[in-house]
Amino acid sequence: MSTIIRILLAIFLPPIAVLLSNGIGLQFLLNILLTLFGWLPGTVHALWLMNRDRPLI
Repeated sequence: MSTIIRILLAIFLPPIAVLLSNGIGLQFLLNILLTLFGWLPGTVHALWLMNRDRPLI
């Protein structure tokens, strides 16, 4: 998946971005919980997960 699409998904739909990058698991459920607390925590978590293993650029 292209970098731009991954970043846009992480910004606008953080749980979907985590689902596509990590699958269903603890990180996905944690991201849903963080997104329910607020959009920003979910977005930061999704971007961090995507950048943890490989750089975004």
